[in-house]
Parts: sequence; structure tokens; C-alpha cells
Amino acid sequence: MEIPLVEPATERIDYRIILRLVEPKSRVLDMGCGDGELLYLLNKKLQTRSQGIEIDHDQIMKCVERGIHVLLGDLDSGLTDFQENSFDYVILNNALQELRYPDDVIKDALRVGKRLIVGFPNFAYIKARLQFFFLGKTPITPSLPFAWYESPNLHLLTIRDFKEYCAKRGFRILSEHYIRNNREIRLFPNLLAQWGIFMITR
Repeated sequence: MEIPLVEPATERIDYRIILRLVEPKSRVLDMGCGDGELLYLLNKKLQTRSQGIEIDHDQIMKCVERGIHVLLGDLDSGLTDFQENSFDYVILNNALQELRYPDDVIKDALRVGKRLIVGFPNFAYIKARLQFFFLGKTPITPSLPFAWYESPNLHLLTIRDFKEYCAKRGFRILSEHYIRNNREIRLFPNLLAQWGIFMITR
């Protein structure tokens, strides 16, 4: 039986942005797909041919209940099971900061996919900066909600960091979107955005 999902008016803003970026009937791989809600929405609204990768067994069971094709896998182990350009889009949303080898994972994602959609919390968000400056403590914000001793995040990065990384690696940024308080913003994203979403290609 399918798990009921939120309607378009209330679904997550990062999902709404990704739904705008993906072309209908595309081949999609979601790395770290969680409970499969995003892939469910992509399949339902855009008739995509999708595949997920997830390491958590409970989340995999939720994917199966939603009818999502999902593989058990550790993202840091690579995508050796997939050939070059197997997908039109690879999605890496809210997983980049948790990877041990993010550079290798991004390169491999761009090998198997024509485009990579990356979403991550912005460590340079103004409230994080203020907490660090005035309190001298590791920041806790809505996009970085964990205390240092329980955080899954291994590589905290900023929007500026990611753009400089793309330039250094020669990756082309096709689209960039910035989120604050569940709304898209445009001005001073490295300071004011809680979240960044990029679509890049080789």
C-alpha cells in the first residue's frame, strides 16, 4: 500500500525546485534517496524512470512500499554498477556534507549522469556566523540542526565553497537556487541562504 504524500502546495521547497529542474520522462538516479518521497513525486508528476540508492534498511522498506526501485549501497563506495551516461539526472540532495569522499562521489555522479543536482546546507548562513562569532560554539540552525557530537555532517561547506570547487574542477553550473525560511531568495546567497541547490554538468 502506498504511503500518502503531501500535496504540491505543501511539499518541501527543495523538492519543488528539483521538480522544476528535471525534464519529464527522464532517467533519474537519487543518491541517498531516503524514504523515496522525492522519487515518488518525480515518477508521479513527470513520469520519470527512476532508481534510488540508500543505506538505511528502514528507509529502503519505505521506498519499496512506495513502489520505488532502490538499491542498498554506500555512496562513498562509488557507482561501479552503472555505465557512463546511464542517467539524464543524478540527484545528491542533503547528502554531500555527510560523505567521506565528496569529490570522488561528485566526479562519479557526473560520469553516470549527464547532469547532477546537488543540494546542501550553507555553513556561511548569517545565523550560523553570528552563533560562531558571539558564542564561540558550533552553530545550530534549521538547516544544520545537530549538536557537534551527534551530527552526521563530515564536510561542512558554503555556497561560495561549492562555486569555487566547480570552477576548479571545470564543472559548469547550469542553474542555482537559494532557500531561506522555505522561500527562494536571490540577494547575497552566501550570507542569507540557509540552503543551496545547484545543477551542474561536465
